[in-house]
Amino acid sequence: MDADKTIDCVGLYCPMPIVKTAQAMKELEPGQVLEVLADDAGIKSDMPAWCEKTGNECVSIDEEGDEIKVYVRKTG
Repeated sequence: MDADKTIDCVGLYCPMPIVKTAQAMKELEPGQVLEVLADDAGIKSDMPAWCEKTGNECVSIDEEGDEIKVYVRKTG
């Protein structure tokens, strides 16, 4: 998936990937996609919950070895 911005949260643990995601989302326009790289398995449940709470869209969660790629689309 093509992302408009990527943040590297590898080595960071809850709640830092969500904190960094919230900061990065402020820089995006509605409809743009943020790619979050992480290795904390907690992000697989934390990110969808955060998206539901904030109204953003968790587009996909892909695992490649130890790395997890989460794609979040900014809404309205």
